[in-house]
Amino acid sequence: MSESGFCSRREADKLIDNGRVTINGKVPELGTKVISGDKVCVDGNVIGAMPENKSDRIYIAYNKPIGITCTTERHVKGNIIDAIGHKERIFPIGRLDKPSEGLIFLTSDGDIVNKILRAENAHDKEYIVTVDKPISERFIERMSRGVPILGTITKPCIVNAQSKFVFRIILTQGLNRQIRRMCEYLGYEVKKLKRSRIMNVELGSLKLGHWRNLTTEEMAKINGAVANSSKTAVENDTVKLAGEKEVKKQKLTVAAIKRPKSQAEHKKSKSTLSLNRSNKKRS
Repeated sequence: MSESGFCSRREADKLIDNGRVTINGKVPELGTKVISGDKVCVDGNVIGAMPENKSDRIYIAYNKPIGITCTTERHVKGNIIDAIGHKERIFPIGRLDKPSEGLIFLTSDGDIVNKILRAENAHDKEYIVTVDKPISERFIERMSRGVPILGTITKPCIVNAQSKFVFRIILTQGLNRQIRRMCEYLGYEVKKLKRSRIMNVELGSLKLGHWRNLTTEEMAKINGAVANSSKTAVENDTVKLAGEKEVKKQKLTVAAIKRPKSQAEHKKSKSTLSLNRSNKKRS
């Protein structure tokens, strides 16, 4: 579904969980494989295959203003899709907080989304940040080294002071409200945050609230950078399986995630494990 350009992988998982997807008329589970000739539908509408050369794909750069929400849900006031008003179906690659502004990519190519987003792929993003008090050397050093937020230590990053209250930071991570949380931990409050670059693409002179198509040269460099990138691997990430609590998953793929065992199956497997352990002790 994502490779067809219909939606992102994450959105596809939600559609499957909600029972809105069928394969050959049957509702599938997450991880069900599709082969050539299968008929995939969402809400009864057939999803077409993607041209091999991706000639129908859209890639744009948008200078997001403060107040725009990076969601494809049209009922949300100020959603990014309505703000752009593109005639084709597109979705954002990653997020940029509502109180933040700057560069964000949008595309109709679900195949490239996770390749760019995955932290282990080390595709950097640059931000210009204004804080509420003078920046100290200790602040720069601590931000660069990594600080504890969200139950982990942020990865080392590049941080440079630009003026008394402004610094520039380059991240390869994308934790929730990461820069704001890092600053808060060190006793600073972010007053303004703007993303100025993603990988090889600069915000440049693109006006606030405007968008442009990514150039052939920009896309060639992006495709070259993600050529060997994982598009489904997730490490130390959190996933919510249907009807279950959030759990940690290590190096799983979206295609490998199966629905939880039923209670009866769980009891059966547990009793089998206990019996095996008992037999080992006897022997």
